[in-house]
Amino acid sequence: MAYSTQDILNLALIGGAGVGKTTVAEAMLYKAEAINAQGNVDTGTTASDYRPREKSMQHSLVPTVCSFDCGSRHINLIDNPGFPDFIGRMLAVLPAVESVAIVVDANLGVDSHTMKIAQYASDQKLCRMVIVNKIDAENVDLEAITEQIRETLGSECLPINLPNTDLTDVVDCFFENSAGDTNFSSVEEAHEQIIDQIVEVDEELMALYLEEQELPEERMHEVFEQSLREGHLVPICYTSASSGAGIEDLLTIMTRLMPNPTEGNPAQFLNGDTGTEDASVDLSANGHVLGHVFNVVEDQFKGRMALLRVHHGTLRNGAQLFVDDARKAMKIQHLTQLLGEQQTEIAEAVAGDICAIPRAEDVKYNAVMHDSHDEDSVRMRPIDLPIPVYGLAISAPDDSNAQKVSEALQTVAVEDPSIAVEHVVALNETVLRGLGEMHLRVVLEELREDHGLPIDTRVPAIEYRETITTSAEGHHRHKKQSGGAGQFGEVYLKVEPMPRGGGFVFEDNIVGGVIPGQFIPAVEKGILQVMVSGAISGHEMQDIRVSVYDGKHHSVDSKEIAFVQAGKRAFMDAVAKARPIVMEPIVDISLNVPNNCMGDVAGDLSSMGGMVNGSEVQPDNSVEIQGQAPLRELQTYHSRLSSVSGGRGTYSMQFSHYAPVQAQLQKELAASFQPVEEE
Repeated sequence: MAYSTQDILNLALIGGAGVGKTTVAEAMLYKAEAINAQGNVDTGTTASDYRPREKSMQHSLVPTVCSFDCGSRHINLIDNPGFPDFIGRMLAVLPAVESVAIVVDANLGVDSHTMKIAQYASDQKLCRMVIVNKIDAENVDLEAITEQIRETLGSECLPINLPNTDLTDVVDCFFENSAGDTNFSSVEEAHEQIIDQIVEVDEELMALYLEEQELPEERMHEVFEQSLREGHLVPICYTSASSGAGIEDLLTIMTRLMPNPTEGNPAQFLNGDTGTEDASVDLSANGHVLGHVFNVVEDQFKGRMALLRVHHGTLRNGAQLFVDDARKAMKIQHLTQLLGEQQTEIAEAVAGDICAIPRAEDVKYNAVMHDSHDEDSVRMRPIDLPIPVYGLAISAPDDSNAQKVSEALQTVAVEDPSIAVEHVVALNETVLRGLGEMHLRVVLEELREDHGLPIDTRVPAIEYRETITTSAEGHHRHKKQSGGAGQFGEVYLKVEPMPRGGGFVFEDNIVGGVIPGQFIPAVEKGILQVMVSGAISGHEMQDIRVSVYDGKHHSVDSKEIAFVQAGKRAFMDAVAKARPIVMEPIVDISLNVPNNCMGDVAGDLSSMGGMVNGSEVQPDNSVEIQGQAPLRELQTYHSRLSSVSGGRGTYSMQFSHYAPVQAQLQKELAASFQPVEEE
């Protein structure tokens, strides 16, 4: 079907795990005749969960684009994972759409995770709707669930249809104002609430409405779109995706009411040269091509595929596109449209459309692709992705696989923006970080099974730090005679503690040339050797000011190596007198747990040397706990929290500061430290 920008609907399905997002997508595809038969998650036959690991786990693990036509609209639907560990993957694709549908399980209602992602969608100014799924499940109270949605997600959430009495279908409450018995409320009441809500954004329509005059149909569509853009209305639909109840009405609402790219809130781009926000990109299909890469898919056989949202111009097969500020263009061949695993080559993608570019080896997530150097500095406004903090130290069991493992880790990081791979030089460790235990488990399974790589994992070492707590002076005379030219250097220095985050400051306070200027860098070099390798436990030092104020030299025997050693030993002498301590990283931790286990979780946190700073009961009766704890106690916290909370607790953490370790731990760390002697 040929279509224009005004015919496109870009929409992402978001929500918690197990609420039925994939089944809703499958039912929509089947009802729109985009697929021949409706698949099932349990049997691994859905269009969007086509990857082997998704089939075995029966859960979505990565966002999947399903493009199809329905009536006069071309829909780009993105089915997203629901587990909290994969929230980064879901958030990363939201810049590609104007609208989201928040799927809620009619049995469970809105939980804290759903509230979090719904708030994120609101903050991103995306048009929102709610799909209450599984309406035909046993013992559901749809009226209570609807009230809970309005309490948790906002009073702007209003039913646009209602389930019928036997929950086999829904009754329209907006278009035709249909007659029919409903499970709760009434068609008239729901219709009046919707109209009351949308006319509030337009004074002229409000006046007509209050005067009980007929409201122009074309103006009603305009104010409906305005209400969606401004977050003044969030329509609620009801479905049973497994039986098909409400799916046809859902498609009608999406195709007739949800915004096309020109009606939604525009994407925000920045000028990379100035860092300031530019005017919104004009969604014209004419002119220069500009698109944003919102996802990258790696396949060890097919290579890298970039998923692109076109924001301006028309991208055609054979076009030459620059990636960010690259000077050399890449040729676009085999421009593709996706329906799950199925790929269909297309001739062009107009502004507002979503397409895929195969063999895009040099393209990374968040890249801007364009056909003119005029857009070299244009970037998409950054989005706040969660910081990956859960880590595992990664290594290959033998040197023959080390390079392959390193390359595979970099590939994983390209695919998933919520994965970080870092090499900790001080510890000589490669650490893979993600958003949780399940997140890393899935990634490691991919590396081991898909890439055939043997990988060893262990809990990462803690990056302790050393510092001093008081001022002190140090002195060392380095004198070495070995039968020819000797070595001589003498240094007097003072150390002082600095505020946290002060780093290292070196001051040359020598007067009268007692240490010649050419040897001062050697003194600093010796001090820095200790700052890097540690003085008492073998960990990097920080927040120390060193001033060299006196010393001696010899006209023949003084040389650089002598003052390196003198500076090093004088610094160690001063540190030993300055009451040195070992510090450990403390993290801010945010937990969400069931109300009935809050006491156990708070007690467990305290037993780890942590503290609870506050707690708040959420609308779903869970408790949000804010606190702090040492990172070393949280390295394996997933299993502990799962045990205490019955598997229902989640947490996130972020580095806060360094704090002194307990005296016993400092003794243990110091006892195991064997400084390397250098002469």
